[in-house]
Formats: sequence, C-alpha cells, structure tokens
Amino acid sequence: MDQGKVQVYTGNGKGKTTAAVGLAVRAAGAGLRVYFGQFMKNNETGELAAFRALGDRIEAEQYGTGGEIAAPDPQADALSARAGLERAREALLSGRYDIVVLDEANVADALGYLDTGSLLELIRERPAGVELVLTGRGAGGDIRAAADLVTEMREVKHYFRDGVPARRGIEF
Repeated sequence: MDQGKVQVYTGNGKGKTTAAVGLAVRAAGAGLRVYFGQFMKNNETGELAAFRALGDRIEAEQYGTGGEIAAPDPQADALSARAGLERAREALLSGRYDIVVLDEANVADALGYLDTGSLLELIRERPAGVELVLTGRGAGGDIRAAADLVTEMREVKHYFRDGVPARRGIEF
C-alpha cells in the first residue's frame, strides 16, 4: 500500500473484532498480506478457522493465557500481552505485511497488561505503507488521538442481557 493508516475500533458495543476480521478478509481477497494478533485470547475461534481456509494471506497468532477475564493472573497475563506486543512489533516492521491487526490490544492496555506508551511507540514506528488496526473496549484518549480513524461501537440492545451466551460462529 502507498499510504497506510491507523484505525481504532472501540466501545462497548458488539462488532469490533468482527470489523477487523472483515477488513482482513477483504484485504486478503485483494491480494494483501495480513498479520492478525489477538491479545486476551487463547482458544479456537471461527475467525481462526476462516483465516486458515484463506491460505497464507492471513497469519494469525494469539497472545493470551485464556484466563484474563474469568480467572485473571495479572503477572502471567501481562507477560503474555507484552510478549505478544513484541511479536506484533516484529510483524509490523518485517516488511511482510500490508495490514497488522492488534485485536483486543485496547483491553490489554486498559487492564494494565500493556503500557499505553508502548502502543503509542508502535504507532509511531509503523512503516508508512502498513495499515495498523487496534481493537477492543476502552481505547484511551492518547490512542484515539494518535489514530487516523476511530470507530466507537455503542451497545443499544444486546441479547446477552437476556441470558443468551456467546454463540459459536456469531460471537466467537
């Protein structure tokens, strides 16, 4: 790409990861190479299966312990997130990818597993021709200010409030 931008998908509404997945699939269909790093996740998801079906255009990795929300271990969770950020930095600077997605990086930052300064440094280091996408609730003001595009998903109504659990293929 001639001109990459920084995109942020945040807010309490559903659809942040879904938007990033859609962007990744669209980019792969256009012949672009995508790196999709997922913070706070350590499980098989529909998007990972879909990425594998697309061949080598999308490389995905997860940097999570699997217990960040249900059974947090702040020390282990922070170590996993920081190792993931270093892996994402390598991908961003490698010259191999047109788009780098840091899924749930905003949540890892908001929980203190990442340092906001490290994310801002990554944004500053971004090569001009690489699109960088950060998703997750709680994107801070400095991250929003550094971005070229910020979309905030707002929950109006959600069936989760009626006791409907996350459904495979829809929420994960």
